[in-house]
Amino acid sequence: MNRGFYIGRFQPYHEGHHAMVERIAGEVDELVLGIGSADQSHTARNPFTAGERIMMLTKATADLDLFTYAVPIEDLNRNAVWVSHVQSMSPNFDVAYSNNPLVVRLFEEAGVEVRSSPMFRREEFEGTEVRDRIANGGEWEELVPESVVETIHEIDGVNRLHEILDSDT
Repeated sequence: MNRGFYIGRFQPYHEGHHAMVERIAGEVDELVLGIGSADQSHTARNPFTAGERIMMLTKATADLDLFTYAVPIEDLNRNAVWVSHVQSMSPNFDVAYSNNPLVVRLFEEAGVEVRSSPMFRREEFEGTEVRDRIANGGEWEELVPESVVETIHEIDGVNRLHEILDSDT
């Protein structure tokens, strides 16, 4: 039995994340989804709460042949101890997955095996693009799994993002 770890902010969980999780599913029996910046919400960069992101991840991965754990990881602005912080908040894992150069380096320095893979249509599937389209009334639904569309509507996430952006200007 092997367990992987994949961290992201998931603001929101989108098709790029989903493609990565599907790829990882072929390599591990279980996957810990680390919800980064779990202490952040209600901002333009991090509009959704950790609990809302847990809902997105849990529903979006329910049909995969993979047991997943969604684990909130609060920001810790001390890179030298970040991996031990992550490990203290997570079930044990054998391999970490990331394409973020800093995350890769920190895991490798801590002796954790790291695997990277090509990003799936990165220019299209990124949280910034999804949030921008939501904010500007664009077509965003095709960029996220259907269950995430439902979750964002359930939590009134579209109006929240508009109100956050209005209060920032």
